[in-house]
Amino acid sequence: KALPFNPPSLTGLSEKLIVSHWENNYTGSVRALNVVRGKLRDAVASSDPPYLYTDYKREHLVRTGSVVLHELYFDNLGGDGKAPADLRTRLAAAFGSFDAWETEFRRIGAGLGGGSGWVVLGLNEHLGLLENYWLADHTSNPAFTKPLLVMDMYEHSYQMDYGAAAAKYIDAFMANINWETVARRI
Repeated sequence: KALPFNPPSLTGLSEKLIVSHWENNYTGSVRALNVVRGKLRDAVASSDPPYLYTDYKREHLVRTGSVVLHELYFDNLGGDGKAPADLRTRLAAAFGSFDAWETEFRRIGAGLGGGSGWVVLGLNEHLGLLENYWLADHTSNPAFTKPLLVMDMYEHSYQMDYGAAAAKYIDAFMANINWETVARRI
């Protein structure tokens, strides 16, 4: 999937970083997912033991998660970072205030700085709640939860521009949120 924005138009996230992230991490996951799908087609009819097949299925889960989360991440970038009043009100109703939502979202990201994972604002459709989630990797997602806003906290998403200064990356991410995309996801 092509980038939905012009990389030089982002504030605080360099074109070099965004293009590298898209070409190497996202596109690499797409290629790997296609390879794994081919291996699964071949392995399902093989006489290999089932545990080898489940190794491919685990990799299938990892690569699928990476592709989907990266697509959601890139799709929610390219905006001015200013949430419209209706979304601010909706987040305030769920978290006590818009600032409380943002503080928690940023805090989760800061906790992942220097490591890996994702921060997701999600709509838990089973519980009917908007909640922020910590995702340890590409395979952990809360059940019945639709991702609305996705922030990549793997070091590849910020190291080139910010080194270990994850908080500065989080600031830049927040300044580039495309809230129209978030609204459409709701």
